[in-house]
Amino acid sequence: MNVSSLNNARFRRQISFLRRQFLQDGESAFANILADSCIAEALRANDVQWRDRIFSPMVTLWVFLIQVLSADHSCRAAVARLVAHRVSQGKPSCSAETGAYCQARKRIPEKFFADVVRKTGHATVEAADTAWRWKERRVLMFDGTTVTMPDTAENQSDYPQNSAQKPGLGFPIARIAALLSLSCGAVLDLRICKYAGKGQSELGMLRQLMGVFSKGDVLLADRLMCSWREIAMLKARSVDSVTRLSAKRTADFRCGRRIGKDDHIVRWPKPVLRATDPETDCSLPDFLEIRETRVRVEQAGFCTVCIIIVTTLLDSDEITKDGTTNWI
Repeated sequence: MNVSSLNNARFRRQISFLRRQFLQDGESAFANILADSCIAEALRANDVQWRDRIFSPMVTLWVFLIQVLSADHSCRAAVARLVAHRVSQGKPSCSAETGAYCQARKRIPEKFFADVVRKTGHATVEAADTAWRWKERRVLMFDGTTVTMPDTAENQSDYPQNSAQKPGLGFPIARIAALLSLSCGAVLDLRICKYAGKGQSELGMLRQLMGVFSKGDVLLADRLMCSWREIAMLKARSVDSVTRLSAKRTADFRCGRRIGKDDHIVRWPKPVLRATDPETDCSLPDFLEIRETRVRVEQAGFCTVCIIIVTTLLDSDEITKDGTTNWI
């Protein structure tokens, strides 16, 4: 087993632990995170009318989250858990039939869930201890993934299957990307789009989320985000980036301004950019100053792994005593 597999195993165990904890805590676990004000504001924004006394928006959302986290994903098991919870709280029991719950869930638009995530995430970050930040700066992680869904005509229309698959042999597939706070793990914003098409890549979704960043923030992302245009756009907003070196680039530590062993600052010239936004592209600088650092990950019993980190965090005042820039 390599280091990556070991880290994935640890991550899966952590997720499994959190799932069990939420399921044991019941409604209180979500009540501490999901505020009524956030849900009410999301309902108003999506013009959702609600009259059901049993399956209120909060209860419907809670039952749906429990249904997703439970090993048994059936609606019947989710409603049974609600019935058990109401009885344990001394409240009158409700019907164990799933019709009312299914109807209540259908009344909630897809955009409502995304709005609740955003509002809850921002409220959580604002309430988090500022001591958790890195040098008093917010660090936001960006990553994406894909999900498949039932093969229905509606899903195929909104999220078509992979074009390489023949009709009827694939499932609808969507791409999801999110910005998360490193300090508390809350999702600040997210995007859901088709698997393929113009502007449907992870880089395209990152450009759509640029407005979430504030001056002084730091982006932490994987090597797919090691893109000159996006790094430059973030730097123009006074936002620094930290990623792995893209597989399309190579690092030559004989060049640039040497800081230490396997550590230097180089200039990345402006490449020929696709004409997606000519006005923005013209405003970008002619080059970027990038710090490249080779890091060796050592762990007993495993092979040493070398990775190259690229960042716009130059720390120039700490690198040279006289502030000069000596380029090789």
